[in-house]
Amino acid sequence: MTARFPLSALHWTVLVPVLSVVVLALTWGRSLPVALVVVVAGFLCAGVLAAVHHAEVVAHRVGQLFGALVLAVAVTVIEVALILTLTADGGPQSAGLARDTVFAAVMITCNGITGLSLLVGAVRRRVAVFNPEGAGATLATVATIATLSLVLPTFTTSAPGPRFNSAQLSFAAAASLILYGLFVATQTVRHRTHFLPVSSGGEVIDGFEGDDYERPTRKAALSSLVLLLVGLVGVVGLAKVESPTIEKGVQYAGLPSSVVGVVIALLVLLPETLAAVRAAARDRVQTSLNLALGSAMASIGLTIPAVAIASVWTGPLVLGLNATHMVLLTITVAVGTLTMMRGRATPLHAGVHLALLAAYLVLAVSP
Repeated sequence: MTARFPLSALHWTVLVPVLSVVVLALTWGRSLPVALVVVVAGFLCAGVLAAVHHAEVVAHRVGQLFGALVLAVAVTVIEVALILTLTADGGPQSAGLARDTVFAAVMITCNGITGLSLLVGAVRRRVAVFNPEGAGATLATVATIATLSLVLPTFTTSAPGPRFNSAQLSFAAAASLILYGLFVATQTVRHRTHFLPVSSGGEVIDGFEGDDYERPTRKAALSSLVLLLVGLVGVVGLAKVESPTIEKGVQYAGLPSSVVGVVIALLVLLPETLAAVRAAARDRVQTSLNLALGSAMASIGLTIPAVAIASVWTGPLVLGLNATHMVLLTITVAVGTLTMMRGRATPLHAGVHLALLAAYLVLAVSP
């Protein structure tokens, strides 16, 4: 048995999160020259890799389900803080930033991360195998709260534009939070076996059988949990530092302002993407889907209540999707349902999901 999770004060996975926060403190709120922007981007990428490493340490100590939940919730909480910061700084023109970022997260997770995971799993053993009960239930919940929060505001008439009035926004926020709580309880307590990886014969794999390493000690896991949180603060904070450059680049290129939300979502979801692909490479496709769909769930279920409360200070929110995005959401749910219902996927299924992500990105740049 080999230990894959060394923890030394001089190990790069320890140094990078700490140095990322130091760089964040030195660059926060400052206009950076091109050379420093490149340095910050380097620490941002290294911070993502370190965060994935520490998330795996925690996961291998507390179990696959809680490990996926820890990473998804930690990233989403900091993502919410980033959205609120940018919304407060951006004024009225940033009213749709939460919508753009949340919808981008849904498309990236349900099509991008899911498609990559299925592709890696299917290439590994011709057919990617997962539990349809857990994956299907999660997708159904994502579809429900996405519709309640992002589609219905386009059709309501109590407030001008694609917005909810106060009562409707409160309902959407409460429903999102309650459904997310039910999802967590279902995944981790009442029906946890529905969310565990399965073998090609349909047998549930509980734990990390077949992996060649020792289980991390409690001290190592606690240290990694702290470093994970520190690293995620550094990652998302450095993404905020990079955001003025991103916004200027978007404006210079003549792209829609919604592209900023897409870039933010891509940066924030990098840790989940790498963790999911690595899990699929170890033949744990269900773990990959837990990360992908769980991140989509957390992104809506935690972001919508947070921005609803913050709207008291930041002003009205624009949550309703346009017609193009509603079509993309509809076909994503339909294709996802057909993919999840059998619990087996081929590279063709993966290709369809990745094609939908590509269509979303093309239409985001050229609506």
